[in-house]
Amino acid sequence: MTVAEDSVGGLVVSRETFAALQALEALVRRWNPAINLVSKTTLPDLWSRHVVDSAQIFAFRPKGARTWVDLGSGGGFPGLVVAVLARELSPEMNVTLVESDLRKATFLRQAAHSLGLVVDVRSQRIESLPNLHADVVSARALAPLADLVGYAARLLRPGGTAIFPKGARFAEELAAARSAWDFDVDTRPSLSDGEAAILVIRNIQRASHD
Repeated sequence: MTVAEDSVGGLVVSRETFAALQALEALVRRWNPAINLVSKTTLPDLWSRHVVDSAQIFAFRPKGARTWVDLGSGGGFPGLVVAVLARELSPEMNVTLVESDLRKATFLRQAAHSLGLVVDVRSQRIESLPNLHADVVSARALAPLADLVGYAARLLRPGGTAIFPKGARFAEELAAARSAWDFDVDTRPSLSDGEAAILVIRNIQRASHD
């Protein structure tokens, strides 16, 4: 029997996974008037601006990754999208969502329950997290890259990978981050924005200035 499939963010997924992502989109639309999970101006294009934009980063996970920590998860982008995809494509992966805003953290828990996802939602500030020894750290529309690299340096296990979608000024952010940090970066084009990029970062160390 052939399994029905769809695609999202460059990934081929089952109809069940695609439907779960559509259900997440509907939940965000329902909650957004009360909590402002995403900018109102992006609501007409919520699927492409948020769901597809989040899904595309899942393709850059390292082989065998078992722990994914998403920082500033907000409306679940990319964290809940990652969890939906992982349920089918990487069922061994544990996903942690970090969100200091208590109302948004409540949404994340309710949405995860509604979607049947097992995730760890931590409603605390990133600075207060212990070293989680994560295989992957992600963040979207959260902070300048220099700050994100600093968070990742503390939360990743040795050899871990940080995945950060960035907008049209990603080259400027890379230059600024390199003033404080040394790292290897693989810059991939964004499927949802021709001027944006996905930054896949490894081997983070404090910059040594001679």
